[in-house]
Amino acid sequence: MKLYHCLDARSLRPLWALEEMGLEYELINMEFPPRLTYEGYLDINPLGTVPTFVDGDLTMTESSGICQYLVDKYGPTEIGMTPDEPGYGEYLNWLHRSDATLTFPQTLVLRYSRLEPEERRQPQVVADYSQWYLSRLRSVEMGIEGKEFLVADRFTIADIAVGYALFLGTSLGLDERYKPNCKRYLAELMARPGFKRAREKQTQKQ
Repeated sequence: MKLYHCLDARSLRPLWALEEMGLEYELINMEFPPRLTYEGYLDINPLGTVPTFVDGDLTMTESSGICQYLVDKYGPTEIGMTPDEPGYGEYLNWLHRSDATLTFPQTLVLRYSRLEPEERRQPQVVADYSQWYLSRLRSVEMGIEGKEFLVADRFTIADIAVGYALFLGTSLGLDERYKPNCKRYLAELMARPGFKRAREKQTQKQ
């Protein structure tokens, strides 16, 4: 297995899952944006996005989908769930919500506050989508009320997927407006050895 990764990008989700599962893999650390900095990247992933995950003849590009593939393909594992378990539907809903509802608005905040040239930055877009993200984060605040994890009374890839969205918010200064449950939840996730190992590995030179 091979994972193409950029520092603290969405590829941190599958990197974290790989570390939690103790699987063997090759990590390719790249500078962002890889379509411009990593020769031949568009041949590997025509979208030019991060992550790209390769397992034999399979290539995947969606971070939460890669996490689900890992637990389904290389489980059983405590960080995955099976359809016969109570809470399985909620688990899937969190996986998909993590990107479609939580990470998506943050990408617009990042783009129009930092990545675009100064003349193309859009403060109103940044303000609007920051509020969009924070409004939808209420579901997480409620979802972990009185709980350590989102589902199944244990750490799963749902926590990896949603936890990454919360972590991304720290780089954008959005965590200053997190509510108490989200602050506590993020701090506990970031203290996990698997998360720490993943972040350490992304700084290693090839």
